[in-house]
Amino acid sequence: MNIVNFGSLNIDHVYSVDHIATCGETIQAIACDLFPGGKGFNQSIALARSGKKIFHAGCVGKDGDSLLEYLCKNGVNVQYLAKAPLMSGHAIIQVDKHGQNSIMIYGGSNQSVTKEMVDHVLSAFQKGDILLLQNEISQVDYLIRKGHERGLSIAFNPAPFTPSILNYPLDQLDYLFVNEIEAAYIAQEALDTPMDVVADTLEKRFPNVTIVITMGKEGAFLLQRGEKIFQPSYPTETVDTTGAGDTFIGYFLGAVSNHIPYKAAMQFAAAAASLTVSRKGAAPSIPYFDEVDAFLLQKQIR
Repeated sequence: MNIVNFGSLNIDHVYSVDHIATCGETIQAIACDLFPGGKGFNQSIALARSGKKIFHAGCVGKDGDSLLEYLCKNGVNVQYLAKAPLMSGHAIIQVDKHGQNSIMIYGGSNQSVTKEMVDHVLSAFQKGDILLLQNEISQVDYLIRKGHERGLSIAFNPAPFTPSILNYPLDQLDYLFVNEIEAAYIAQEALDTPMDVVADTLEKRFPNVTIVITMGKEGAFLLQRGEKIFQPSYPTETVDTTGAGDTFIGYFLGAVSNHIPYKAAMQFAAAAASLTVSRKGAAPSIPYFDEVDAFLLQKQIR
């Protein structure tokens, strides 16, 4: 079973601040760091570090050589990455003293994906392979439809959320990964609606989709055909929450593709995410499988 992640690649500008700036406020950053990132990029690194063979497809800009080098160094196959004659995507990230973040994304080369590129890449993959998507590139709607036509197992993380997502053929997905806000938007419920109600709405709307809702330190749960699996988070020192959700997704899919049951896959994903938030940065903070396995053994879970 192959996994292809048709996803974004960004250069993250991370600013350490006392608190997240509010509207009209000017604050001074304590530090500034540059990291490789993007939800697609992070999820590919997480999959690779979980031990999976992963292909990354998409577009990188003329300034993106360091992103390609980082992927290759981590064992990600980049033969389906194209170079676009413009700057790579980038993110402006504020991280406060409690490790919480605020993120602004510029699409850059990530918005250069064409239908022709999609057709070329997907022609190399077969029924049963996994197609992983986020919402930071162009042609996501087309990717879902074409992936479904080829019989690929489609996993979608609809972040960042845009209203156009409601018009995507979400019923053609196999896996839907959402946080609490994304879940409420897709369920078309108010943001203060109890999560049980939101989850029930999603399950009724997409009965054939395995839905995973992540809730930060409150844990995560999986819904599949009436079955619910709750996974608590593992307490750790919070340094930077950037990339935690991407790590969760990568480790979960890595485990599931190895035919590991959902309950154990959720444990691996939660442990990997906990290790990620205890470190600075997004991709650089993603743990390797041996670290996650040792963490679970320490917690007497494995």
